[in-house]
Amino acid sequence: MKRLIRNLLLWSALSPLYISCSEKIEPQPTTYSQLLTGTTKKTWRLVTVRVIDNGEDSGAIPINEVLNACEADDQYVFYANAEKQFEYTDGPLKCSPDDPDLLLTTNWALVNANATLEMPIPAFFGGSLVPFTIKSLTETTLTVELYWEKFTPDQLNASYRFTFNSSNR
Repeated sequence: MKRLIRNLLLWSALSPLYISCSEKIEPQPTTYSQLLTGTTKKTWRLVTVRVIDNGEDSGAIPINEVLNACEADDQYVFYANAEKQFEYTDGPLKCSPDDPDLLLTTNWALVNANATLEMPIPAFFGGSLVPFTIKSLTETTLTVELYWEKFTPDQLNASYRFTFNSSNR
C-alpha cells in the first residue's frame, strides 16, 4: 500500500512536467496564394508558351525562341501583402541601357473557386490584367492558360498556356 501511495505521489509530482512538455502541432495547409507568393514575395520567370489551336498543340516552346533574350529574362514578382502587389521587373539583360529595373506595378487577383489568376503578361498582352485559369501550381512551377473562346465566342477555338518557374529556390 505504501508503494501505491508513493507511486501516486510521484506521478502527481511529475505529471505537470509531461503535460507542459507536450505541444499540439496543427498543420497549416499551403494555399494557392502561399504557393504563388511565398511568405512575403516570390519571383517567377516565364519559361515556355504553348499554343493550342483547334485541338492542335504546338508543344512547349521555350520562351527564348519567342521573345528577345532581354525580354525572356524578365521577372514576375507576386507579393503576399494585403494589396496583392505585382511587379514586372527587367531581368539582367537590358533591351536598352536606359530601361528601368521596374517595368510595371499593378495588383494581382486570385479566385480559388475556379482557380482564376488575374495578372499581366506584358510581352504578350501589355499591362492589362488577364484572367488565366491555373492549370498547375507548385512551389517551383506555375502553369496558367488563357482560353480565347471565352472572349470570342464561336470565332476562335484556341488557348495560350504559359509556364513559369520560381527563381526563389
